Amino acid sequence: MPDPSTYRPAPGTIPDTPGVYRFYDPSGRVIYVGKAKSLRQRLSSYFADVWTLHSRTQQMVTTASRVDWVTVGTEVEALQLEFNWIKAYDPRFNVRYRDDKSYPYLAVTLDEAYPRLQVMRGAKRKGVRYFGPYAHAWAIRETLDLLLRVFPARTCSSGVFKRAGQIGRPCLLGYIGKCSAPCVDRVSEAEHRQIVEDFCDFMAGKTDTMVKKLEREMYAASDELDFERAARIRDDLGALRRAVEKQAVVLGDGTDADVVAFADDPLEAAVQVFHVRGGRVRGQRGWIVEKTEDLSAGDLVHHFCSQIYGSEAGAEAADLPKELLVPELPADVDALTDWLSKLRGSRVTIRVPQRGDKKALAETVARNAQQSLQQHKLRRAGDLSTRSKALEEVAEALGMQTAPLRIECYDVSQIQGTDVVASMVVFEDGLARKSEYRRFAINGATDDVSAISEVLRRRFARYLDSKVELDELSGEEDVSRPGIDPTTGRPRKFAYPPQLVVVDGGQPQVNVAAQVLLDLGVDDIAICGLAKRLEEVWLPDDDFPVILPRASEGLYLLQRVRDEAHRFAITYHRQKRSKRMTASTLDAVPGLGEIRRKALLRHFGSLKRLKAASVEEVAEVHGIGRRTAESILRTLNGEAAPPEPGAKGEAAQTDRAARPAGGTT
Repeated sequence: MPDPSTYRPAPGTIPDTPGVYRFYDPSGRVIYVGKAKSLRQRLSSYFADVWTLHSRTQQMVTTASRVDWVTVGTEVEALQLEFNWIKAYDPRFNVRYRDDKSYPYLAVTLDEAYPRLQVMRGAKRKGVRYFGPYAHAWAIRETLDLLLRVFPARTCSSGVFKRAGQIGRPCLLGYIGKCSAPCVDRVSEAEHRQIVEDFCDFMAGKTDTMVKKLEREMYAASDELDFERAARIRDDLGALRRAVEKQAVVLGDGTDADVVAFADDPLEAAVQVFHVRGGRVRGQRGWIVEKTEDLSAGDLVHHFCSQIYGSEAGAEAADLPKELLVPELPADVDALTDWLSKLRGSRVTIRVPQRGDKKALAETVARNAQQSLQQHKLRRAGDLSTRSKALEEVAEALGMQTAPLRIECYDVSQIQGTDVVASMVVFEDGLARKSEYRRFAINGATDDVSAISEVLRRRFARYLDSKVELDELSGEEDVSRPGIDPTTGRPRKFAYPPQLVVVDGGQPQVNVAAQVLLDLGVDDIAICGLAKRLEEVWLPDDDFPVILPRASEGLYLLQRVRDEAHRFAITYHRQKRSKRMTASTLDAVPGLGEIRRKALLRHFGSLKRLKAASVEEVAEVHGIGRRTAESILRTLNGEAAPPEPGAKGEAAQTDRAARPAGGTT
């Protein structure tokens, strides 16, 4: 085990001031970022006896090869710098908030001319307002079904919206009154946006205002003896009340707060948060995080606030509530409060509830967190130990001195030498790291062996170039971000070498992979191949494969890595093949270049829609005239081109010239 004392800073060189520190691995990659009120006290704790440290901290300090730090003036500055560095470097040993499931949101695309209401998952983006998260997507659709009769906003996709406008006929929702049909100009852009804004106000908690407004309209219609309109508004009121009843009132004072609770063990923690808006629970969300060190509840609150609110508040300030109810205050609560208040644009309060309804709700959230942790343990029993066991089994089977913490797997996809592509997938600590995936278009290779040779040569040539660049930077005075490209500000591609390279194939693929690394002078990376036929593990220059037991966790890990590489490669291959087939069809149109082909496909979305369009609709595309449109449709429909002007006269003259001079015979 490496000794952290080899890179321990000299006594007295660490300042006793607030700051942020970074641990690096031997390749210059940042593996941990932390902040401290006193850098001297905090960093000294990492260089105590290794065996007294938390198991995850033990692994971090023995993986690292150096540490540096930056001093700042205040804790707020340290908090901001820590958040920026975690976002830039994505350190593998920092607490990472991975959802225990993918939560759906009710999203409103306010950045579009005609905003759309839809179910949305994944990362949040600017210009979209989110409500939720909800436990199930059907809950969002059920709520929308009730509210669309009151707020008939658009819910269709861009393709359906455009198509309806082209044919001048709305979809079914437009006919049954659940869409105001802006696609056919039944309402103007401003009127439709007002409908959407009213919907957002209602979902944000202004339910009483909307109900009172409808009640006034209903009574006014009744006084005017317009009983049909009054009955319609009465039904709308019923729909609104049913939607409101689905969200129970938990805080009678109309509080806007997030209630956070934790349940943890020495290795992991379950986090649950209830989003309360207007006194009602609008959504619930949960995470399972791996603890990088011995973290208290206050430390978990710090990591939760900095990662969740720091990243999401940048996209939508409304995500930050006025109040955070937590089980324990973090040590830097004042700095955290100031930072979150700055992000929100108004005061944010962090406190521990002591009594009453808020205390009772916090206890409910804590019970949910405890149940979530128990379910996680049952669902992934021994997951951490299983991953460690799998890596150890792989290392033992391949004769490696240490477990391969980073594994890269390569696969090739092709059909008889056409559209040859390759994929590279990355697993770190036994888990897929999708941000590191890469794909390659292969030119000149006709079989899997030559393709593997090309892709590995390209990948490790880039690694060697990055290594040379890092060596040059290491001589400079300021190497603050060795893992980040100074021109783009993003992590360097191919800068980090794997401990193990896996290729999809048998002995030929493994031997050519080993030869490529030997030619490039890379001699510290293990190589193996996994053959599909009998799941045999092949090593370079071995005549016989390594046979792992069918129940082996190491074999299961290699299979997962190989299958993920295959999935990623075949997806890219299908994309290229589809693009080539589409382009080849339009290539037959005389005078149609690449730019106009792309414009046509962007406008219509597919060849099928383009083929079904009229000449006038095709001619509406920028750069396409009527004659070109006619030529396109003739080619797609397999029709013969009409004779050129004057061709008939020339044929007649030729016919007359062939006749005898005396006239007809």
